[in-house]
Amino acid sequence: MSDAVLQVSVLSAGYGRVPVIRDVSLSVDAGEIVTLIGANGAGKSTLLKAIAGLLKATSGSVLLDCEDVTGTPPERLVRRGLALVPEGRMLFGPMSVEENLLLGGHTQTPEGVRAGLERVHALFPVLAERAKQPAATLSGGEQQMLAVGRALMSAPRVLLLDEPSLGLAPKVIADIFGVLDRLRSDGLAILLVEQDAKLALRHSDRGLVMRTGHVALEGTAEELISNDDVRLIYLGAWHGKD
Repeated sequence: MSDAVLQVSVLSAGYGRVPVIRDVSLSVDAGEIVTLIGANGAGKSTLLKAIAGLLKATSGSVLLDCEDVTGTPPERLVRRGLALVPEGRMLFGPMSVEENLLLGGHTQTPEGVRAGLERVHALFPVLAERAKQPAATLSGGEQQMLAVGRALMSAPRVLLLDEPSLGLAPKVIADIFGVLDRLRSDGLAILLVEQDAKLALRHSDRGLVMRTGHVALEGTAEELISNDDVRLIYLGAWHGKD
C-alpha cells in the first residue's frame, strides 16, 4: 500500500469534449514538495483543478490518505484535508485580511480557527499588521501571502499551489518559498505549479515534466535539473499559464 498522502492514477480531464490531461499519475508524500513544470498549455493548471474537484475527471482516480475521493465536490475535499491556492489568488477584495482568513477556516472549530490564525500570523507577520485592511489594498506580495494563509486556515494535509510567484518581486518570492520550505518541514504535502522552473526545482524533492497533457518525464529535482533536455527547454526564464 502506498504511503502517499495524495495519489493520482491515470487521471484524464478536459473542458467539454476537449481533453486536456490524459492518464496522469503522480504521488506526493507528507513532508514533500513535488513540482509540475512544462510549457504553456501542457495541462498543469488543469491537473490541479481536476485534483481539487473544480473540474470533473473523465477517468482515473484521486486518493487522499489511500481513500478514493474522485468526484468529491471541492468543498468536501477541503474538509478532507486538501486546499488549493489558485492562480490569481481569488481573494475577496472588499473584505478585510482577517475576514478572508476566517473564511478559509470555516471548516474548523473555534479552537481550530484560533490555532490557524496564530500559525498564519507566525508565518506571515504582515497579515497580523494588516488584519483590518481590505484585501484589495494589499501589495501583490501581501495578497499572495494572504491567499496561502487562507488555504492554511483549513489545516490541510495537501496543499496545491498554482503559480505562487507570478508577478512578484524577487524578495517576496524568496519569502514565500521560505515559508513553503517550513511547511514541508512541518509535514505538509505540497504539489506546486510554478512558472520559474529553476526556482521551483531548487525547493522541491521531485518534479514532473508535463507535455501536451501527459507526464513526459519525472525524477528527483536534481535529476531534472541535470537533464540536458530539461535544462535546454524548461529551465530558462519563461512566463505564462496553462
